[in-house]
Amino acid sequence: MQAIIEKLNENLKVVYRQSLDADKKLDELQQQGHGKFTALFTEEAGFSFEAKRFKPYVLDVAGDVKALSEQETIDEAKLKTTVLKLQSLLQLLATFK
Repeated sequence: MQAIIEKLNENLKVVYRQSLDADKKLDELQQQGHGKFTALFTEEAGFSFEAKRFKPYVLDVAGDVKALSEQETIDEAKLKTTVLKLQSLLQLLATFK
């Protein structure tokens, strides 16, 4: 279980750094009159909220990873949802570059 949490945290660090750059770029685009959207992800991505920047999504996944790390046994459903959210973030960030 510890190996899973460590891997999730490694990926979170990568996503966090990339999200800072992406959010900066989104701010620039919005100042230029672009970026007319309401959310980066749809509900299907597993997030229960909408945001126009990556950071809130990264913080949401970080909260999930923290909750998983504090459990005695791994919650398979929570782990699956967390991994799906992380994958969605990684895919969109890769597309965004």
